[in-house]
Amino acid sequence: QVQLVESGGRLVQAGGSLRLSCAAAGDTFRTYAMGWFRQAPGKEREFVARTGASPTITYYADSVKGRFTISRDNAKNTLSLQMNSLKPEDTAVYYCAAKAGVSSSRYLEYRYWGQGTQVTVSS
Repeated sequence: QVQLVESGGRLVQAGGSLRLSCAAAGDTFRTYAMGWFRQAPGKEREFVARTGASPTITYYADSVKGRFTISRDNAKNTLSLQMNSLKPEDTAVYYCAAKAGVSSSRYLEYRYWGQGTQVTVSS
């Protein structure tokens, strides 16, 4: 089992950048596939980005590809999401999640979740 805590969310102007972090507790972080998801008011939770444990292949939603970068630092037990060229449509609560096995773009397949961090992009 892994405990996840997101941080870094804040209000930012459109076109700006923001880096979210997810701190994971435990010594098995490196074995988990990790993902970033977001949920805006009135919408279902949607996939943003994911990365595997081994290999650390990354995959992005079309809406963020080229703007966001997911990365993991197994030595520090952290998952990051670098967000550039932010748009008002990116406004949402962002969650990091972990699952055993291969990564997935389906949020229902993830067992462990952080509490979320609010990202608000003003126009």
